[in-house]
Amino acid sequence: RTARQSPHRLLPPTFTCDKMVSTSLSSKALCLLLMAASPAQAFTSLISCSKSESVTITHGQLHKRHRRASPITTTSSSSLQMSDVSDLLYREQENLIVQRGQFEETLVTNVTPLEAPVVKIRGTGSAGGFGGGSKGGNSGGTKAGGKAEGKARAKILKKEGVLRIDNVLSSSTADALRAHLYSLREQAELDVREGRVDKLARFENVLLKQNRCDLTIPMGDELITQALDEALRLSPIGATISSEFGEEAILHEFSCLMSDPGSQRQVIHPDTPFNGKDPVLYTCFIALQDVTLDMGPTVWLPGTHTREAHAAFKDTTPGADGTESAKDALIRTTPAVLGLLKKGSCAIFDSRLLHCGSANRSENDTSRAL
Repeated sequence: RTARQSPHRLLPPTFTCDKMVSTSLSSKALCLLLMAASPAQAFTSLISCSKSESVTITHGQLHKRHRRASPITTTSSSSLQMSDVSDLLYREQENLIVQRGQFEETLVTNVTPLEAPVVKIRGTGSAGGFGGGSKGGNSGGTKAGGKAEGKARAKILKKEGVLRIDNVLSSSTADALRAHLYSLREQAELDVREGRVDKLARFENVLLKQNRCDLTIPMGDELITQALDEALRLSPIGATISSEFGEEAILHEFSCLMSDPGSQRQVIHPDTPFNGKDPVLYTCFIALQDVTLDMGPTVWLPGTHTREAHAAFKDTTPGADGTESAKDALIRTTPAVLGLLKKGSCAIFDSRLLHCGSANRSENDTSRAL
């Protein structure tokens, strides 16, 4: 994730207990997302209403259903800790998110694969890079060609909000990096279980965390350095980002999101709010294996990184005659693209763009790493 010097940080998911229970379910993108609060902090607003209300979903809308109060008590023989309450509320919210995500899946019917645009730069020669072709690699290997290609790609990225670039990692680097990161994950999980390290020191917070994790990647390893060199210097990623953010752009976060079989579909969300016409943060997903339809590819709604789209997305009130909300209408009518990326390919997207991770329903036990 690359950002301007003062990137906006994502606020934690919140619930309100008004007449209509509204949500800002900014759940985790497929990788690299910052969470501003722990699960216990994120659910503080739920604690005050959890004793007298339950929350349910009907046709994609969140409504509250009253029930007789059941106050939480503690005794000398059975004590309910704050962590237990947070865990219960977290599971309740995750169930709601899963249900909402399943409903949104029925709305998104106009879906096509995200394709890499052919970028032709006059006078720079054919594209090089890993595997060649005009959809990836640098134009002719020259500095001028790289800048020109980066500018052309940035123009597409700014308009659509999402851009695919192929061949940003060599196949051998992608394979080696994938094996290294899964080994790193295994060691990190062992260290956390045995109390040698705090979980947040190795894993970012993520909603719908069952069968999904976001592993932070330490710098300094030779393989990591090689992968960053290929992606940021030798491929068009660096030139594309610097064309938009300038040479002072910073690498804001570096991690790998792994989605195992059984992970659920997320709700559609932006990673940052709309606070102006200029982007503040770009996320780059690099596939470390081919991403097939059953592995939970990312779904993007191109063009929804605008003020108008965000205003509609926030409007969850259904019409007086029972018609769908502006949010559901936006999701239903906006053509979507699917991140069916090849190994070593990437998708760069504006953090304000509406998107979600879909469910990993792989039958051959294939985990997906970005």
